[in-house]
Amino acid sequence: MIPLRDANPSRGTPFVNLTIIGVCTLIFIYELMLGGGLERFLFTYGLIPAKLTRPEIALHFSLFERVLPLFTSMFLHGGWLHVIGNMWTLYIFGDNVEGELGHVRYLLFYILSGLIAGAMQVVISYDSRIPTIGASGAVAGVMGAYFILYPRARILAFVPIFFFFTLVEIPAYVFLGLWFALQFFSGTFSLLASAQGVGGVAWWAHIGGFAGGVFLLFLLGKGGGSRYRYDRRF
Repeated sequence: MIPLRDANPSRGTPFVNLTIIGVCTLIFIYELMLGGGLERFLFTYGLIPAKLTRPEIALHFSLFERVLPLFTSMFLHGGWLHVIGNMWTLYIFGDNVEGELGHVRYLLFYILSGLIAGAMQVVISYDSRIPTIGASGAVAGVMGAYFILYPRARILAFVPIFFFFTLVEIPAYVFLGLWFALQFFSGTFSLLASAQGVGGVAWWAHIGGFAGGVFLLFLLGKGGGSRYRYDRRF
């Protein structure tokens, strides 16, 4: 399912959310301009678990060089579909979460969600020397917060069914619950079928980000649900 929009009006202008989208887009354009230098750039600023877990590798890098990718990796992307998918999802769900948390707390929430997602990826793929990049872990945190704050908000989604395509309107708790279930089962199967040195989707970063977003929301005192809930139809 691909979310097209939600029927949940924003509270104010989501300055931070729009800025994050703009920054990620500009960085991706910069990546396209690097040409042959892109691989080195991704290996420098992408999250490589082995840099943090393997002493024989870690000794070649300073503490700053090992920790920095936990932050920078969440602003990098590996292709047009990757960046568009993440930024579109953030655009749909992030404005409401920012409206609930406020600009400063939303920025902190977003970064911490991304860090939790990165930490989960390091734990699961502790021996990997392949860069993990993408905002999806942090975006998953935003989705987790939305799941708690606005479970009954209506989501208009594009659903492919075999060779046919249809639009469906479903509550947020159904859409996001199905999304999380897909991440969990895909992540479980990826562990069973994993092979050393083979890259793929960082399912467990998504899972960690979503769960981290829920945890952080409760930590911020918003876990009881928002009084701003909408059940309006399109």
